[in-house]
Amino acid sequence: MIASKESFGPHSSEQLPHSKRVYAAGAVHPDVRVPMREIHLAPTRLSTGRVEANEPVRVYDTSGPWGDPGFTGTAETGLPALRRDWILRRGDVEEYAQNGGPAGRNGGMPSAGRGSIRHPLRARPGKVVTQLAYARAGIVTPEMEFIAIRENMGLADLKMGDLSQDRLRDDLMKQHAGAGKRRGPFAPSVFSRFPQRIPGRITAEFVRAEVAAGRAIIPANVNHPESEPMIIGRNFLVKINANIGNSALASSIEEEVEKMRWATKWGADTVMDLSTGKNIHATREWILRNSPVPIGTVPIYQALEKAGGRAEELTWKIFRETLIEQAEQGVDYFTIHAGVLLRFIPLTARRMTGIVSRGGSIMAKWCLAHHKENFLYTHWDDICDILAAYDVSFSIGDGLRPGSIADANDEAQFAELKVQGELTERAWARGVQVMNEGPGHVPMHMIEENMARQLEWCHEAPFYTLGPLTTDIAPGYDHITSGIGAAMIGWF
Repeated sequence: MIASKESFGPHSSEQLPHSKRVYAAGAVHPDVRVPMREIHLAPTRLSTGRVEANEPVRVYDTSGPWGDPGFTGTAETGLPALRRDWILRRGDVEEYAQNGGPAGRNGGMPSAGRGSIRHPLRARPGKVVTQLAYARAGIVTPEMEFIAIRENMGLADLKMGDLSQDRLRDDLMKQHAGAGKRRGPFAPSVFSRFPQRIPGRITAEFVRAEVAAGRAIIPANVNHPESEPMIIGRNFLVKINANIGNSALASSIEEEVEKMRWATKWGADTVMDLSTGKNIHATREWILRNSPVPIGTVPIYQALEKAGGRAEELTWKIFRETLIEQAEQGVDYFTIHAGVLLRFIPLTARRMTGIVSRGGSIMAKWCLAHHKENFLYTHWDDICDILAAYDVSFSIGDGLRPGSIADANDEAQFAELKVQGELTERAWARGVQVMNEGPGHVPMHMIEENMARQLEWCHEAPFYTLGPLTTDIAPGYDHITSGIGAAMIGWF
């Protein structure tokens, strides 16, 4: 049953104080309107008694139309299909009838976005509709221009105000030398071997070049037109993911939509739906139709439910059907644990905490039960072809990540990381965007090694780290310990 909105409080729809959502227009694509949050600053009272006005500050905003008081939509109708015209204008997708129909998959639950039910889109035969394919072809898509404007946060339009005569000190572009500008012998070796390429101003062409090189991804399924384009990559702003999801014990569909809206209101750049309870399909449908940010999933979770909760009963057929089902709905990226190979499983026997990844343990159990290689690995090319047809990005899962700092940087973790690099190249060859999932529990002095190995073995593909948590002895404070690790690994 879908709970009434009035049963929750406070509401995510309540607007942030002293700010408003403003829009910047595109130049290459006139229909591009990029949202930012403009924060109004109080005036400054000088020692002379004179009051000096301060210009508002513009910041990155992920709240979507929900953060605009002029938007009058509801969760039942969903968000406007912002990217729909851009996608259709390219002429390389086709609409088709969904197998089984949404009603059957929703288990009798009402559909989200009932006012604008759409059939799913996929690539026309012989076409690859990924942002990576467009970037390689030299095409600057509306999504790329949108991202360039968004990453700059309106800096070019910022008024300098009445600054003092010390122009050098007051220059807004002045900053520390940073790793990108100084290559001294004492700088971390990561920056010498893999220099950052962050320009003073992000352009649409720079976005295109980074995506073409595989150093950045734009998670943007053709069936999630409600999403506002964003980019993940080392040479852009660091992005933050929020996990939500129901369980067999708690949560309604309305609660999950409300969680997503709260997460995006407070700055979540992407959201993962890790639901394992009832009505997984319907829950995901409602989240997608109401989400202004990319949505990720771990498809093996739903596939396991279809297999009756028994890992050994999983098959490629069940998993393939699950991938297509979720791609048709609009999921923007999949975490797939294809690097958990049969020969790596014995390496975890000597660990303090064994295999802690749920997806990794599911695939390890399947491999041991059948004494066969991981079917996600053996069917990798087939998976790539499915993702390429919808522009779903990979988050190649680290199923053997360390679950305690005692296991950090061990043989099992790095063996899988090397395979992630191999899988990255194979996905790129088929035009699919890739980021790599990272650890895990890693003490502070071992974080740089993780980054260096990932950059080398995974060819500078984006690194999607789960923190890392820098200590095991702060239960209940994971948001602090993972924040420390995230800040440290993020600056590389």
